Amino acid sequence: MNRRCGIMPRVCIVMGSKSDEDVVKKAVKVLNELNIDYEVRVASAHRTPEKVVDIATRSDADVFIAVAGLSAALPGVIAAHTLKPVIGVPVSGKLNLDSLLSIVQMPPGVPVAAVGLDRGENAALLAARIIALSDDSVKVALHDYMEKMKKKVESDDVAVRDAL
Repeated sequence: MNRRCGIMPRVCIVMGSKSDEDVVKKAVKVLNELNIDYEVRVASAHRTPEKVVDIATRSDADVFIAVAGLSAALPGVIAAHTLKPVIGVPVSGKLNLDSLLSIVQMPPGVPVAAVGLDRGENAALLAARIIALSDDSVKVALHDYMEKMKKKVESDDVAVRDAL
């Protein structure tokens, strides 16, 4: 699932466990479409905290996406060990509110951006917008992505009007 076309990944996606893979695949799909290099890692804030710190402090990526459910501590732990932007993706489960609140209720000085439950694609788009601030090729790719979304809505509008 890692894509390394360039010298280094622009986005480092860390999932708390392999069970988060379906959410990560949504992010990967968007990053591939936007031609943004990424790497995907599995590291647990609770079971492998040293590995999380190592990834957070050694990665050359511009942006982190941290995907986690339950207590969802992973995004906050990464943010505590880097100055780079961290986007948290809460994973749905039996206690949806817990993972969402864990990500959005960071203490002062440890910011984590949050997207909706299971919204890996929005995390990838937010990461792309951050990267596009200094990369015109990503800005163009985002523009094209948005145009494609507009065309899909227009096509759906015609289809629904014709069908109903």
